Amino acid sequence: MYTAMAIHRCGGQVSLFSPCPNPMPDILLPVAGRLHEWLGPVVAPDQLPHFEISYEGGDTEYIKAFFGAESILKPGMLPDDLSIYDCVHVIPLGDAQIQLTFIEACRKRGAQKISAGTYLASVRDAPRHVRAIMQQTDRFFMNQSEAVGLFGSLDAARTESGKILFITLGADGACVIQGDLATRIRAVSSIELDPTGAGDTFCGSTLAYLTQGEHPIMAAQHAMPLAAQMIEHVGPAALLFDRSAPVVPSDERVQVNDEQVRKISQMVSTLKEASPFNFISPELPPLDHSQTLDYFFAVTLQQFSFWSEKNNRYHQPLIAPLGGVQQKGAFYLFDAYRRRLEIDADFCSPARQANLDREELLDIFRSDDGRDPLPALDLHLEMAWAYGRDMLALKFTPMVILQRARASASPLRAFITMLDQIGGYKEDPLRKKSSLLSLILNQRPESFLSFGNNEQVEPVIDYHLMRSCLRIGLIDVLDEGLKTKLIDRRIISPDEEWAVRYTAYRAIEQVVSLSGKTTGAVDWFFFGARKRCPEMTDPECHLCQIDSLCTHRKEMFQPVLRTTFY
Repeated sequence: MYTAMAIHRCGGQVSLFSPCPNPMPDILLPVAGRLHEWLGPVVAPDQLPHFEISYEGGDTEYIKAFFGAESILKPGMLPDDLSIYDCVHVIPLGDAQIQLTFIEACRKRGAQKISAGTYLASVRDAPRHVRAIMQQTDRFFMNQSEAVGLFGSLDAARTESGKILFITLGADGACVIQGDLATRIRAVSSIELDPTGAGDTFCGSTLAYLTQGEHPIMAAQHAMPLAAQMIEHVGPAALLFDRSAPVVPSDERVQVNDEQVRKISQMVSTLKEASPFNFISPELPPLDHSQTLDYFFAVTLQQFSFWSEKNNRYHQPLIAPLGGVQQKGAFYLFDAYRRRLEIDADFCSPARQANLDREELLDIFRSDDGRDPLPALDLHLEMAWAYGRDMLALKFTPMVILQRARASASPLRAFITMLDQIGGYKEDPLRKKSSLLSLILNQRPESFLSFGNNEQVEPVIDYHLMRSCLRIGLIDVLDEGLKTKLIDRRIISPDEEWAVRYTAYRAIEQVVSLSGKTTGAVDWFFFGARKRCPEMTDPECHLCQIDSLCTHRKEMFQPVLRTTFY
């Protein structure tokens, strides 16, 4: 019930399969009224499962438990066709073997995605069945005690490629596990009154946001405020409020300047320079090249970390000679991969990327003067391995992904959701590289990927867009300590970087909406600022089409943090 009501509160449409009381008790009327359907056998109200629970001293104790009609639930009672649901979530049902039987039945009935949870006694008494359930499901939820019981420690938690594990950590938030990647999510502060159902609320909220197309990490982050609000009230009261779920509080250190966003958006809407790039250039494969898809999938995930540091500060961008031409950052990498593709047609395949060795990658990136200009070569090697191994494990190829996306009613969402499972793309909750790849495949003359009606790519937030947002005033840094670090080009913490980057994301999202331009057009316009408003020399403001509206914060600099996200 908590899971279902959390889904509803977060904007999802939900049906519940469980014993259905007749007559409906008054206390459950608000629940029934929020369900799309209440499926399951009709029972007398006194046969509904219920329990009494105590949290005295911080310890959870079940004082009384009555499972009632839950025992009469059988897989054969499920609807014959479950493919109409975006996801089916199966609760523990008091017995891991029974839960597994229901999951197998759901799969046979065409469930698109299956999610499940567990409980400590099941982990303790039937760990083999719990592992089998994880193997049979796409998403799995557990708390920290359960995770430690199953894996031995929180750090040892892992999933298979393409699967997601969400671990709740109480006041410490949650952890999202994608294969070998673990990401911590901070909790939202609250005053606890009744923690019953906190995990179920987090589960339902997360599932709702996942089905709305959110990245797994963002879905978990967006789920936190409702879980925090729910435990401040008795029982499920907060889940029955007739208003939208609470949102993640804004970071007070950095804020979107709404007035400047409005002005800049209006001007961008009139600029012919704000047009999409077709991704045809000497550094990129020519039109209709046979390996274009493999190339862009393998090279786009490497678009990150084109700068070096010195004395804990930004030092300089990647600029080096390649093929007799001075190339910078992204286009150096594009050209390096294109050159290798011309002499090794299979180089960009998932199998080759999964088995690259350091010397081969070093040779690919070596500049004309014999140097390795990449400041983070080992990170590039790790991303190539992660990409190739996930693609092979999932039996994906670029063409398979594209064909499945094209067959969907929402091709962009389907495409992005598949990339959320693949190393090199899945790590970034703001999906910079996934969005960039979507734009490339959409805007290339071959038109590899068409978007559905009303589908829009998320903002592609990299160094250059953040620097533009800071300098032209789309975002304001209110924290003086953080502002000083940005001006001094010091390496900052991940938390500080997120404050800037996520705010820039929201600002560019608004510019796209208000200007009426596509994300591709807005992105290419601001990406072009790398030439007129560069890192190492004074801005040439007279070359900028929005100079008259710019706040000219020329001293501001993008966050400096080594990351594979951008």
